[in-house]
Amino acid sequence: MSDCRPPLASPSRPRYALPPGACDTHCHVFGPADVFPYAEGRSYTPPDAPQSRLAALHAHLGIRRAVVVQANCHGGDHAALLDALARSEGRYRGVALLGADATPASVRALHEAGVRAARFNFVPHLGGAPDPAVFDHVVGLIAPLGWHLCLHLDGAQLPGLLPRLRALPLPFVIDHMGRVRAADGLDAPAVRALLGLADLPGAWVKVSGLDRIGAGRRPFAEGIPFVRALVEAMPERTLWGTDWPHPNVRGDMPDDGELCDAFFLACPEDDARRQVLVHNPARLYGFP
Repeated sequence: MSDCRPPLASPSRPRYALPPGACDTHCHVFGPADVFPYAEGRSYTPPDAPQSRLAALHAHLGIRRAVVVQANCHGGDHAALLDALARSEGRYRGVALLGADATPASVRALHEAGVRAARFNFVPHLGGAPDPAVFDHVVGLIAPLGWHLCLHLDGAQLPGLLPRLRALPLPFVIDHMGRVRAADGLDAPAVRALLGLADLPGAWVKVSGLDRIGAGRRPFAEGIPFVRALVEAMPERTLWGTDWPHPNVRGDMPDDGELCDAFFLACPEDDARRQVLVHNPARLYGFP
């Protein structure tokens, strides 16, 4: 029984054509459960959203490359992720969920399959902050391979984490704009902390999860000023993603075509769009 809603069956086609080589740096694959079972003890159960549907969505949107992020519902079993990477013929990269049982050999195998980052969830509904010892263990394993961290946190947590983040020996990416609250405005402490990452060379931000920072009503226009501010502050370290199939959405289910168009409104300059959509992910994830 699923406790997540499925993505829209027929998202709109973007009004604006994405540049060649555009990359969706935050998407997931779920199941299918009869092939890739969901983890025991998971915090949510999604409807199946397999690689075939993700590939069809990207073709519909005009997206050539993608970064598939391991989902909490699959836990440490990366079989669905690895299958998606193998089917992509080099067009996808991956982000893993690693724990205390990770070893140099297991991480090397993931690297050879196309994984380039490890993700940690700090948000309460996915279990809260990770064990510091596990966090340090994973950092020690992935840093020699040139990987980075993806961090899923609530904006209010960012100021307290900054001392630790500044000491990291590898780059890190803040997912979903740190889940800041659009209602708090651009001068809120969490937003100022996020924009302040522009001064930290190893810090990146994903302008994904547009629906998650606002009131949850399409087309999520209240999030556009935040995307614009981040692109202006960190043009060479900002990434974009759909977050398909939008797990645990509480408001309107996003239309991925509208999300593409919203990014065009937030980033109207051709050069800046190409930087965020093509050049930045190519540099961070090693696309040719």
